[in-house]
Amino acid sequence: MREASSEGLGYKLTVGVVGTADVVATTMHLGADFADGPVDFRLVAVAYEHEADIARELARVQPELDVCLFAGPLPYDLAREAGALSVPATFVPLSGSALYGTLLRAVLDGGYDLRRVSIDSVPRREVDEAYSEIGVPADDVSVLEYSDPSSPSAFESFHAKLHRSGTTTLALTSVRSVAQRLAAAEVPVLLVRPTKATVRVALRTALLLGLGSRLEESQIAVGIVEAPVTGGDFGALRLALQGLLLDEARGMGATVLPRDERSYYVVATLGSLVAATDDFAVPPFVERVRAELGIDIELGIGLGATAREAEANARTALGRSRTDGEHDSYLVGHDGHVLLLPSRPRVRMAAQKEARTKAVATLRRLVTAMRSAARLPQSGPVVVDASTVADLLQITPRAARRLLNTLSELGLAWQMPPARTTGPGRPRQSYRLMLERLG
Repeated sequence: MREASSEGLGYKLTVGVVGTADVVATTMHLGADFADGPVDFRLVAVAYEHEADIARELARVQPELDVCLFAGPLPYDLAREAGALSVPATFVPLSGSALYGTLLRAVLDGGYDLRRVSIDSVPRREVDEAYSEIGVPADDVSVLEYSDPSSPSAFESFHAKLHRSGTTTLALTSVRSVAQRLAAAEVPVLLVRPTKATVRVALRTALLLGLGSRLEESQIAVGIVEAPVTGGDFGALRLALQGLLLDEARGMGATVLPRDERSYYVVATLGSLVAATDDFAVPPFVERVRAELGIDIELGIGLGATAREAEANARTALGRSRTDGEHDSYLVGHDGHVLLLPSRPRVRMAAQKEARTKAVATLRRLVTAMRSAARLPQSGPVVVDASTVADLLQITPRAARRLLNTLSELGLAWQMPPARTTGPGRPRQSYRLMLERLG
C-alpha cells in the first residue's frame, strides 16, 4: 500500500485513490505535488487488477479513510452496488479534457480520422460539444454512453462490430479490460485517460467532500424530547417513550440520556441528524411516537461546536416548540438560525408508510420462504445475504441486494460488517432481519 501526502490548512484527511495501478500511480504522483489543496491530506493507493476486486481491496483500507477518489464512474458504481462505501466518494470524470486529450493522441500518434471513431462512456451531448469546439463534424461518430455497471458488458461488441463493418477505424474506451480485449482482437483502440488538470480538480473535489463530512461529523447535535403529559399512567408511558427513543437512536448512532421526569436528551452528530431528518425535511421519531404511543412530543434540536453550545440552542428550540400551538419541532443552528421542522409531513409520511407496508410484506414473504426451506433458525438472530435471498425468492442477486438495502433503510434489517474474504469477488454482505418489527 503506497502513500503520498501534502500540507494544507489544518485538517488532516486520508484519501483512498481507487483505480488500476497505472491510474493510481499517476494520481499519487500528482497528489504529492498538489500544494494548494484546501486541507492537509494523505493519499492511500487502492489499486485493483480486475473490477471484481474493487470491493475487496477497498475493504482492506476503508476504516482509515475519510474520502475516496475513484478513477472513473465504473469503479465508483461497482463499489456502491457492492455496499462497500461507508465514506464520501467521488470519481474522476472521463469527459471534458480527458476526451480532448484522447482525441489529440488519436491524431498525433496514429493519424486517425476523428470522424470515424467509436466512443463509449462519454455522454453523446458532450461528444457533440467537443467535436463542435474542435471544428470536426460528429455526425458519423458512434457513441455508447455509460449508464450503470452493466454498461461495459456491451462496450466490446459495440466497438468490434463497428470496426469489422468498416464504419470506424478507432475505438475509444474508458474501461481497461475492454481495451485489452479489443487490442487482442486486433481492433485499434485508445484508452480514455484523464488529464492531469482533470485529476487535480477531482482531487480538490474529494478533499472538499472529506472536509465537509469531517466538519459535519464534528458538530454536535442535541435534541430535547419532552412528553407533554402527566397522570398516574405516565410511568409506563415514560418507559415506552424511552424504549422507542433508544431504538431510534441506534439507527442514528445517537445516545439517549434522561433529562428529568418527562424529558430526554438525544445526543448525535450533525451528520447522523441530517440523515435522520432527510436533510431537515422532517423531524426525527416524532411521527413514530405519535403513531405508536398516541402522544405529540415537543422537540427542540440545537447544533453547536461543543455540547454546552448545542444544549443551549436545544433549550431555545424547545422554548419555541412549547409556544407553538401545533407542537411543531424547531432546530436552532450554531449561529442562532431557527429552522422549523414540520411535524406533520402528510405527503411524505404517506409515501413512507406505503413503502414500509410493502417492505413488511416482503419481509413476511422472505420469512415464509425460509421456514418452508427449513432455513429459519429456532433461536438467535436471523442473518441472510443477497445470495440466500435470491435463492429463496427466485430473484436475481442484484434485485436481492436492492431488496435488502430497502429493508435496511426502513429499519427492518441491520446491515452487518462485510465478511472478510481472501478469494476473488466482492465481500459477502450480510443483514440481520429485524423479525421483532413484524409484531
